[in-house]
Amino acid sequence: MRRTLTAVAAAATALLLTASPALAHGGGKPSPRPPVVTDLATGLVSPLSAASGPRGSTYVTQNFAGLLTSVARDGTTEVVYTSEGGAEVGGVSYSGRTVTFTETEYGETGPSASSLRTLRVDRNGAPAGAARTVADLRAYEDARNPDGRVTYGLRDAPQSCLDQFPAEMPGSYTGIQDSHPYATTTRHGTTYVADAGMNAILSVSDRGRVRTVAVLPAQPAVVTAEAAEANGLPDCAVGETFWFEPVPTDVEVGPRGKLYVTTLPGGPEDASLGARGAVYTVDPWRGSVREVADGFLGATNLAVSPWGTVYVAEMFGGAITRVTWHGHRTVVEEATPAGLEWSRHGLLATVDALGDETAPPAGRLVSIDLHRHGWR
Repeated sequence: MRRTLTAVAAAATALLLTASPALAHGGGKPSPRPPVVTDLATGLVSPLSAASGPRGSTYVTQNFAGLLTSVARDGTTEVVYTSEGGAEVGGVSYSGRTVTFTETEYGETGPSASSLRTLRVDRNGAPAGAARTVADLRAYEDARNPDGRVTYGLRDAPQSCLDQFPAEMPGSYTGIQDSHPYATTTRHGTTYVADAGMNAILSVSDRGRVRTVAVLPAQPAVVTAEAAEANGLPDCAVGETFWFEPVPTDVEVGPRGKLYVTTLPGGPEDASLGARGAVYTVDPWRGSVREVADGFLGATNLAVSPWGTVYVAEMFGGAITRVTWHGHRTVVEEATPAGLEWSRHGLLATVDALGDETAPPAGRLVSIDLHRHGWR
């Protein structure tokens, strides 16, 4: 039941029709009043990630248009990078006058090449030279395949059951060679990459040395009769535990250098198996992984405040959510939130990220003011 992020994005609109909104968030004391949401830019094409830049600017990727765009404080937009041949541009982050982003090329069967790139900018955030490639991530995947020894699917089923699974949804398999870098963050000269194809978190030095920090754990779910029917699975799978791919979608550095990671389950995001998105912490030195929250409907990005508060963009739940000791609290409800970034004023988010191809681009970059009404 493998799914690339591109397939997830393409199916999101249909899934939203069957997904319940903002799922059972709350508990404890009543939620504060909704924060103020302000449009910073509109008319964006598939804006799946954003990064706070210098002097109030924001960098936004228009992934499927192959564009990296700068949004000034006054809302003026400028394309600062365009990929060749329509390659996807994503995973933007900013640190020390350097914009870091990912680029993924596609062939007939999916991602065929992927790289980590950087663009130096001046103090106003304008490009100060051409973009350069720091690391060939697809080459690393082909050589190392970090999750190549992990078994996904049914781990204890007889071969007679596995033989009944459709070819496009094998009953059991090990991690395949696939790279789709989806998010980046940089700290002290090291860039961390959440690669949704590798199911891993990588570190890349400023000289381009790539290392596997952690492979995210496979996601277990019991196959229901409803899920089996919806996905064309054989009856013998009902009641069995299917181990899905974890699909990391974001990585951020939190307090004391700990990494925070969101994951999508590598299978259906509809009501047949419930909300299975999760947040993990990863020790960047030891590689240890710990789940800190789950139950998210399409966890496509997160933000971490300086004091460790976690916010999650739930693309299929239509909400941006704060993680608390008492459960989840909906901060705002917005259609298909995708990118999420902490800023000194609160949150930066991209919403309406997946538009109708027959209509003008409708993606928006918004700021969410958390300084009022008790949200901080």
